Amino acid sequence: MGLLQLLKSQFLCHLIICYVFLATGLIVNLFQLLTSPLWLVNKQLARKINIRLGYCVSSQLVAVLEWWSGTECTLYTDPQSYPQYGKENAIVVLNHSFEIDFLCGWTFCERCAVLGSSKVLAKKELSYIPIIGWMWYFLEMTFCKRKWEEDRRTVAQSLQNLRDYPEKFWFLLYCEGTRLTPKKPEISMQVAESKGLPKLKYHLLPRTKGFWVTVQNLRGTVAAVYDSTLNFRDNETPTLLGLLYGKKYHADLYVRRIPLESIPEDEAECAAWLHKLYQEKDKFQEQYTQTGRFPGTIKTPPRRPWPLINWIFWTCLFLYLLARVFAQLISSGSILTILASVAFCSAASLGVRWMIGQTEIDRGSSYGNKDVPLNNN
Repeated sequence: MGLLQLLKSQFLCHLIICYVFLATGLIVNLFQLLTSPLWLVNKQLARKINIRLGYCVSSQLVAVLEWWSGTECTLYTDPQSYPQYGKENAIVVLNHSFEIDFLCGWTFCERCAVLGSSKVLAKKELSYIPIIGWMWYFLEMTFCKRKWEEDRRTVAQSLQNLRDYPEKFWFLLYCEGTRLTPKKPEISMQVAESKGLPKLKYHLLPRTKGFWVTVQNLRGTVAAVYDSTLNFRDNETPTLLGLLYGKKYHADLYVRRIPLESIPEDEAECAAWLHKLYQEKDKFQEQYTQTGRFPGTIKTPPRRPWPLINWIFWTCLFLYLLARVFAQLISSGSILTILASVAFCSAASLGVRWMIGQTEIDRGSSYGNKDVPLNNN
């Protein structure tokens, strides 16, 4: 083990990374809150400020993947479509099979310079979580309760609000509705059989209503759907903890651009189109399993330096502040103050571990499990 890898394996380094992320996030949340009055005066300026504030947080996670762990990202795509990535609004359809697939999606956004303005369809509960959830609220993410009658109106209104968004954005969508786990395919394929649909081997049955509402409300705003299929070499199953320990992975992402006008407007036809899309995605995964590569031409979008620069800036700032606080604690000699500081750090460490735990596959939602009805709406 080299010196650098030894350093990456140290718990103190992990604490520093997590503390910097937490501190940055809370400061960003505070600044986002302070922009609230600006929304009433200049909505577009408030949006642009929040895009850059959000980037300060999300790019730190991308920096952990790209610069700390050194994970490689290879893109397979059509050379004619490649120049348009980042130059147009798009809906990005991703498979949901890995603990860090969201982070790979963010990395794709970062390398195409749309990370700060990227959007997701997320469960409502996430909006209450400090840092990421609160940041997403000010970035106008679309939240849903997974109760269709309630979600249909609120999701449509949220999407309509993006029609005048001041910068290019990507809307990241996990049509499977939940992360793939060993327990969920069985019930999903039972639904497929009951509906006369081909069974999928590598994906859950897609949720068609949310996709249709997204497409319908973003017509005229979004130019294309980017069908994206992710896998990792050597059958690895990467984790966020693995990234913190500096483990290097190699992600392969297949992206094909589908013009939005080619997607049917009728709900039933759109649902059939999406089912066909996932049958094709299953074939791409089968090809990857057999050959170790996706179809298309290999492209490797270069890493941009901004996540690293942002990360170094916040790390240096908070290490300096921590050093000052530590020095004052030692000089004060107050046992009570020192114990309170230790208790605070311990609580923060537990909080960080809890947040990391939410990305773990076995801690995913029960949505789609055998004991939870899944009707594919």
